Parts: sequence; structure tokens; C-alpha cells
Amino acid sequence: MKLLISLLILTLSGCATQQGRYSQRNDSAPARPPAEISLRDAEPVHVPFTPRGNAPYEVFGRAYQPMRTAQDYSQRGEASWYGQKFHGHLTSNGEVYDMYAMSAAHKTLPLPSFVRVTNLANNKQVIVRVNDRGPFHGNRVIDLSYAAAVKLDMLKTGTAKVQIDSIHVDEQGNMRIAGESPLRPEQQEAAKALFIQVAALSDENKVKQLAKGLENLYQLPTQLLAFNGVYRLRLGPIEDKNAASLLVEELKRSGYQGAYQLYAPH
Repeated sequence: MKLLISLLILTLSGCATQQGRYSQRNDSAPARPPAEISLRDAEPVHVPFTPRGNAPYEVFGRAYQPMRTAQDYSQRGEASWYGQKFHGHLTSNGEVYDMYAMSAAHKTLPLPSFVRVTNLANNKQVIVRVNDRGPFHGNRVIDLSYAAAVKLDMLKTGTAKVQIDSIHVDEQGNMRIAGESPLRPEQQEAAKALFIQVAALSDENKVKQLAKGLENLYQLPTQLLAFNGVYRLRLGPIEDKNAASLLVEELKRSGYQGAYQLYAPH
């Protein structure tokens, strides 16, 4: 029982500076970051909140009550980022923290949820999946992954004044960004494009080689989306639906049995 309680406290602490769980005392950027980091935004989808990540909790003697919904959440405040020290460890949501994925930690937003973060110093934006708790230092309101910090160009400053706006997706796939008028169905469709997901692999070099080969073969651009150590390869965008259907069948005949069409932001 004592072990379970200790593990629960450590898990809920998210990106708090707990010594003993991590091999590093202080957080840092990766010593040798990949030559190429995918800066593709997280893709907002409807996803149920997890019981594990949304229970009331206490850190450093302070109690926190997670929100029941992220809809219409909008806030300005200071953002920080976290990296190497926490890479590969479990988040409060039970996922593995990947500092190269577009994710974030927040003290009370539901887990998981999606937010758009705007760096007010340069107007750069990123969409992240909130899957962890924190930050528990000073007046910071959100902790961004290393990759998200790269996209916002805030590595040198360490922190940044940001605008945070929730992205709510209901069960029908309707999307609403806090503070903005909801898009009509035809507007949502226009904001998305048709892609073919070809494969999802854990070997980054292999999937990059595959992407290059498919680009040359089909004369189509590719997308690589990294999440939790898995690299998803997509072809597109594709304008012709019939051509996309034929290409899916050709890919399946070539051994890519898991190929399928999807609409996604572009």
C-alpha cells in the first residue's frame, strides 16, 4: 500500500522536480537532438478523458481539482518547457513523455485535451496535446515539450508570455477554438485535406527511407508525425478522392495492408 501511494504521488507530480525518480537532477535540452524534428502540430480529435489523469491530487502541499471540461478555456500567462530529464518517463496521463512530440503539462486542464499556444513575443503558434500535470514552479501556467518550445522559438529565453486557447472536438468531430466562432461543417471540411496513412513504424530511419521512396514513386509529398516513439507516414494532401481510393488499393497490393484514407488539418 505504501509503495502504491508513493507511486501515485510521483505520477501526479508530472514535471515537478522530484529527485530519485529521474537520473538527472536538473532538466536540460537533449545533448544530441535529431537532425530533423517534426514540427507538425498535434492533431485535435475527440478523445475521452482518462480517470487516472483527472482525479484530484496534491503536490507540494497544495490541492488541485482538474476541470470537468476544457471547452472555452482561454488564458494568458508564462510558459516554460521540459525536456531530457523527463523523456521516457510516464506522464500523469499514463503515457510515455516524448520531448520530440507536441505535448504539454497543465495543472488543471482535463487529460488529455488540446490547446493552441501562441508566443506573444513573435506570434508563432503550436497545437499541443495536454497529457501531463505541471508546472509547479512560480506563476507558470503551462509546460511545453521540447519540440513545442522549438516551434515557438523560446528555447533561448526558457520561458515566454503566451496565449492559451482550448480546442474542443465533440463526438461528431465538430471543432471549436476558445474565443472563436465555431466553424460550420462546410468550413471545417475546407480546413482539412485528404491524406493516405501508409504505415506507422517505430524505426525513424526506416520510415524516412520509405517516405523518400514513396515521394519519388507517386510524386506526392509526405508527412511524418511522431508520437510516443511511433512515426506515422502519410501521403498527401490529395485533391482527387477517386485517385486516393485507387492509390490505397495499389498500396495494399504492394504490402501496405494498413493503408487508409483520412481527412486531417493541412
